Amino acid sequence: MKVRVQRAPFDFAAEAAAFGGAGAGAVVTFTGIVRDCEGSLQRMEIEHYPGMTERALTRIAEEASARWGLVGGLIIHRYGPLVPGEAIMMVATSAAHRAEAFAAAEYLMDYLKSRAPFWKKEIRSDGEAWVSARDADEQALTRW
Repeated sequence: MKVRVQRAPFDFAAEAAAFGGAGAGAVVTFTGIVRDCEGSLQRMEIEHYPGMTERALTRIAEEASARWGLVGGLIIHRYGPLVPGEAIMMVATSAAHRAEAFAAAEYLMDYLKSRAPFWKKEIRSDGEAWVSARDADEQALTRW
């Protein structure tokens, strides 16, 4: 499992093309995009603690790999200022079968959304505020 926490944008096509693994019968990829549902988001600022964040993501990636017998896995998560439409994160999983690859990818995405140690602040045209955890995101973790 590869884990990268980075400020710079990533090239999804290049990352997906380079991903895979011998023995994989299925590859699942997901990319999260900064969205502006209300039309007033100027940017999102994401903060993290270097070292702590990578350790936490590596731990959950290794857990997913062991639980679903992954052939390969990748987590990329960005930090710093991001504007609507920019890629914020990518998850890729490969496994012998699609069910395992999909389950592991969903598990990683649910974890990243609700428990990964990132702090997000939205800067809107009418002010700024830290993003709070959503009940739906917490609820999604209960299925695992």
